Amino acid sequence: MKAARQTRYPGPIAQAAKHRHGLVEQGFASDAALAEILHRYPASLIDINLYDYDAEGQVSLRTGDKGDLTGEQLLAAIQGGRLWVNLRDAQEGCPDLWAAAMEEFGKVEATYPGMRAVTNAGQLIISSPVARVPYHFDAAGVVLFHLRGRKRIFVYPGDEAHLPEACMEQVVARQTTEELPYTLAFEQDAQVFDLEPGEALTWPLYAPHRVENLDKFCVSLSMDFQTWPSRFRNGALYTNALIRSRGGRPRFTDTMSTPELAARWAASLALKRVGGLKSRIAHFERDFVPDAQAEDGAGALRA
Repeated sequence: MKAARQTRYPGPIAQAAKHRHGLVEQGFASDAALAEILHRYPASLIDINLYDYDAEGQVSLRTGDKGDLTGEQLLAAIQGGRLWVNLRDAQEGCPDLWAAAMEEFGKVEATYPGMRAVTNAGQLIISSPVARVPYHFDAAGVVLFHLRGRKRIFVYPGDEAHLPEACMEQVVARQTTEELPYTLAFEQDAQVFDLEPGEALTWPLYAPHRVENLDKFCVSLSMDFQTWPSRFRNGALYTNALIRSRGGRPRFTDTMSTPELAARWAASLALKRVGGLKSRIAHFERDFVPDAQAEDGAGALRA
């Protein structure tokens, strides 16, 4: 029997599923390898996040700066704290790991008829025991390759109740970060997956999700991919965001034909060239430096 789709958006991945991968045995997630990566990685591409949650699951975020820490010092702060660190543009910053991951991605891609990635990018995620990432979505397809520790992923339906398209527009247009409106009632709708090293997880395009590390320091490679249909839809979401900002009420993209999505994608390219919507998330105020001796791994606030 054909599996029920978990999202209103078309695409080759109908529901979340695990896959095996062979990256762990190649040593990419050892302490020595991670310390070396952290030491040489451009500071401008390192996002150091500390999330706090209230009783209703609502999140607040602080961001940190590597400062003059060595890779070993930063790694120690992550391993002993409550930090979630993303190394963006892993395709350039971790070329050996990326080349091996692309081979594994090809194996995953082959399991989904019709899946044809036209671009791949991603981030290496190095995160503390019991750290959590809030409810959000990615404006791309994702394969999450887990390398070290134990991680729990909650995947939610991609319907309007869990994934309001007006909020998606704001994220795609970089008017806000990836977080979505969240309520504890969503938990009854979640699929829950525990990942061990050597496992990867895929989910439908745009599916909302959140992540909890369990009892161990974790390392994962999150590989984003775009197909032509996802590029068309993202372009349409951007164009719709601009229309909405001017007081319009654009139709949902899942009601649009492929030619209409393509036309709105083309419009988005022109709009971006003329600065249609300025990014509101280009810069975050970074207010701590990681410190292995500090509570949560976050050192003193800057003056």
